[in-house]
Amino acid sequence: MKRSFLSGAAMLALTAGTAQAADMVFAPGEGGFNWDSYNAFAAAHDLSGETVNIFGPWRGDDQQLVESVLVYFAEATGAEVSYASSETYEQQIVIDTEAGSPPNIAILPQPGLIADLVSKGFVEPLGAETEAWLKENYAAGESWVSLGSYTGPDGESALYAFPYKIDVKSLVWYVPENFEDAGYEVPETLEDLKALTEQIAEEGETPWCIGLGSGGATGWPATDWVEDMMLRTQPPEVYDQWVTNEIPFNDPKVVGAIDEFGWFAKNDAYVAGGTGAVATTDFRESPLGLFASPSQCYLHHQASFIPTFFPEGTELGLDADFFYMPAYEGKDLGKPVLGAGTLAFITKDSPGARAFIEFLKTPIAHEIWMAQSGFLTPFKGANAELYGSPPLKKQGEILLNATTFRFDGSDLMPGAVGAGSFWTGMVDYVGGKSAEEVATEIQNSWDGIK
Repeated sequence: MKRSFLSGAAMLALTAGTAQAADMVFAPGEGGFNWDSYNAFAAAHDLSGETVNIFGPWRGDDQQLVESVLVYFAEATGAEVSYASSETYEQQIVIDTEAGSPPNIAILPQPGLIADLVSKGFVEPLGAETEAWLKENYAAGESWVSLGSYTGPDGESALYAFPYKIDVKSLVWYVPENFEDAGYEVPETLEDLKALTEQIAEEGETPWCIGLGSGGATGWPATDWVEDMMLRTQPPEVYDQWVTNEIPFNDPKVVGAIDEFGWFAKNDAYVAGGTGAVATTDFRESPLGLFASPSQCYLHHQASFIPTFFPEGTELGLDADFFYMPAYEGKDLGKPVLGAGTLAFITKDSPGARAFIEFLKTPIAHEIWMAQSGFLTPFKGANAELYGSPPLKKQGEILLNATTFRFDGSDLMPGAVGAGSFWTGMVDYVGGKSAEEVATEIQNSWDGIK
C-alpha cells in the first residue's frame, strides 16, 4: 500500500547496503516550501513495491544531501530508492550500460559522456512534454533544452537529459571593504569593468589576481576566462559551433575572445606579479592577494567553489563578496552565464524512472536541497527565499536573470583538446605567443584526433 508522506522515514538502499534513511530534514507543511506541489505529486504516483535505482556522482556530504531529497520521492510514491555512486563513476556507468545492467536513473556532470551513451542507444528520450516544461519553467529555458538534447541512434536530436543542480562560473570576487575604502563601485557592464581595471592601475594599484597553476592541469582557469569572453563577444550559436569545432579554433571570433582575456592577463600593470606570474601562480593561492594587507589586487575571476581557498574564517558577504561577470552593454547579447552542473537521464525505463523525472519538475525537489547547501537552480517555480545562505541566493538570482546559459566549453570538447591542448595553449599565450598562434596549434591538435 502506498505510504503517506506523514508516515515517517523512508527506506533507502545506500551504497553501503540497506540502511534506515534520515527523517525528513524539513517537516511537511512547515516553512516556505511548496508542499502543495509535493502533495499533488504524491497523489498522482503510486510506486508501491517498485525499486528505483539511481546512480550519481555525489559522495560524502553531497551524498547525504541528495539522499535527503530522495527521501521525499520515496515517501511520496511508496517506492524503495537505491542510490549508488563510485569514485570512478564515469567509467562505472559505461560498464553498467554496456553490460546490460544499468540503473533506472543516472546523473552525470559530463554532457559529452551522456551524448556518447545516447548515441549507443543506452538512454531513453524524455519526450516533448518535458522539453516544453523546461522551456517554460527554467530561466533561459531554450539553453537548458539545448544542453539536455543529443543525437540519438536514429540520427535525430531529442531531449534526453534533465538539468538538475547547477554551478555558476561567471563570477568576479572582491573584498567589499577594499572597494569602499577606494571608492569603487561594482561594475554593471563589461565596459565598466574595463574602466575600473584601468582606474585601479592608474591609481598605482593592481586590479587583478590571476593564477593558472594547477599541477598537471595548469592552464585550465584561463579556459573559463575565454569561455566567458566568447559568450560576451559572440552569440550563443557561435559558442556552440566553437565547442563542436564546427568553426575552427583559430576562427577570428575565437581569437578575439582569447585576446579579450589577454586584455586583462597580458598587461603587467593589471595583474599581481605581472604577466610573468600568471602561469606560475597556483589558482588556489591566487585569490589570497585580495586579503593581503595592503591588498595585492582588487578583483579575481573564478567559479563559485573558490571560497574553499579563502583564508579561514572568511565570511562571504562581509569579508568577501562577488558580482556577476558583466556583459558588454554595446553588444546586445543579454546576460549570458557560464557554468556547469549535473543532468539526470533514464538508462532503464520504468514507471519509477519516469516518475523521478516528474519529481524533478516539482519545486520541492529543488527547495529541499536549496535550503541546505551547495545547490543552485534556474527553476523559476522554486522559492528563492529558501536558499541556505545569502551567497547561494545571490548566485541563484544570477541563474534566474540569465538570458543564456552555456556549459563549460572545455568540458564539451574532446579530452585531448579541452583538457589538453587548450590548457597548454593558454599557458603559451600568457607566456608570449599570439592568440592566433596558440589557437592554430590547438586546432592542429583537434585535427590530429579526428
